Amino acid sequence: MREQLTIRDFSTVEGQLTTVEEKDLPAQRLDLAFMPWKPYTEEQKKSFACLLDEVNVLNIPVPKSQAEEENLVNRFLTGMRKLFTTDNNFTCLPMLETSMDNCVQCNSCSSACHLFEMSGENEIYRPNYRSEIFRRIYKQYIKKEPFARWRYGDLGLNWKTVARLGELAYRCNLCRRCAQTCPIGVDNGLIAREIRKLFSQELGIAPKELHEKGTVLQSRVGSSTAMTPQVVKDNVEFIDEDYSEITGIEVHTPFDVKGADILLLHNAGEIIAWPENVAAFSLIFQEAGLSWTLSSKCAGYDGVNYGVFYDDAQLARIALMHMQAAKELGVKKIVIGECGHAHKALTVVADRVIPYELQTPRESCYVTLRDIVMSGRLKLNPSRNDFPVTLHDPCNIVRLMGIVSPQREILHKIAPKFREMPCHGVDNYCCGGGSGFAIMSRNNIEEWRGNISGRKKMWQIGEAFKDCLGPETKKYICAPCSNCKGQIRELLAHNDLYEKNSFAYGGLVELIVNCMENVNPGFIKWGEE
Repeated sequence: MREQLTIRDFSTVEGQLTTVEEKDLPAQRLDLAFMPWKPYTEEQKKSFACLLDEVNVLNIPVPKSQAEEENLVNRFLTGMRKLFTTDNNFTCLPMLETSMDNCVQCNSCSSACHLFEMSGENEIYRPNYRSEIFRRIYKQYIKKEPFARWRYGDLGLNWKTVARLGELAYRCNLCRRCAQTCPIGVDNGLIAREIRKLFSQELGIAPKELHEKGTVLQSRVGSSTAMTPQVVKDNVEFIDEDYSEITGIEVHTPFDVKGADILLLHNAGEIIAWPENVAAFSLIFQEAGLSWTLSSKCAGYDGVNYGVFYDDAQLARIALMHMQAAKELGVKKIVIGECGHAHKALTVVADRVIPYELQTPRESCYVTLRDIVMSGRLKLNPSRNDFPVTLHDPCNIVRLMGIVSPQREILHKIAPKFREMPCHGVDNYCCGGGSGFAIMSRNNIEEWRGNISGRKKMWQIGEAFKDCLGPETKKYICAPCSNCKGQIRELLAHNDLYEKNSFAYGGLVELIVNCMENVNPGFIKWGEE
């Protein structure tokens, strides 16, 4: 962190705060070809309060008067005060206070951050950069003078500072690798998330993909995909029919079975984008003889909870709907499907916001699948998976929850050519789509994900398969998380690697089904198959 940086420096620069040039990006394996940056039009630039790398996630408006600017800045300060009170922030206050008080600017976090490294060490991607700006505002306006108000013309703070801080909070994948690396446990990822929360809960500013098209739509319709319960049931029925023919086994997915042992909670995006994942779960649970069901209750069929990325109130609303679906059916436990943020939202975070009497026990699908595979309930032939396989570790499951071994026990049993990525397990790098970016596509966010946030993941994939990168060898990237799969799909397409190098990507359950003896061969599809 540069010692001479001041809030005033941050707030008075006109136009873009910074531009990342392609020539400044670090060298990459696989001879990746990068797409050009798409500039904003002059009309777009006039309507935004700040621009960071031409990726404006929030589209924060420009105040039209001094009075409007004063109101916005003081609402921001009011929200900041609330973040540091137990009544308003009982979910995160202890760790937030610790992180605000104890950073010594050693920059260990910077060396751990894929965004900082892969942007060519651009200053705005340094994890403690945004934290230090936030910390200085906090010390001046909240800790030193708890009830101070900001007046137009005061030195050091203005709406541009606040707006840029909000945008900086969305230059972070919230992977928390920086927190794991910090020698004293400062969590810059948490600070970024709390800034997002402040903007959403106090100022009503949040990315539409997470809020309007995410938690709001899910609460109203039942799913962030806009699928109603009947549409979901119809789609799953079609999936059952298709994959009964493909696998040679009659697949039947049960809905609304009262008293079942398990409520399986998918990310509903799987039903639309990766139906083979839904079919694989159904087939495995069916063949293992489990007592299980899906729910058609509103939100009971969609494990998505985007509130975990930006808003505690929205997170709690969705988590409660998930718990109510389980209570209504009287199941013994919820098993969370292959979705990283759904794991964290419905377990370690929901435990803080949902009363105990409304909770149902929850279990990761990795644990359930490990128990099935290791128990011998399925007849498996690992030779059917005789191709190189590597594993992407979803940050929310591995680093943030500590679920590391079950998925590896399965892979060692069913994939003879399994190899780890460098920096795997809790040291994994984010896919680049974390914290909601995987579902965003406006402006040039796709190029940003390909050129910066996803570059380290492509390095990991290249290193894992460096002995077999040619098109003659089929290679499988196991990414047991819906949003991670979406990002990896885009990375392969962005770098023209999907068919050229015979890559396939998918979840863990697809690999299990691919080696089941009683299933028709070839469950995993390659290239144009």
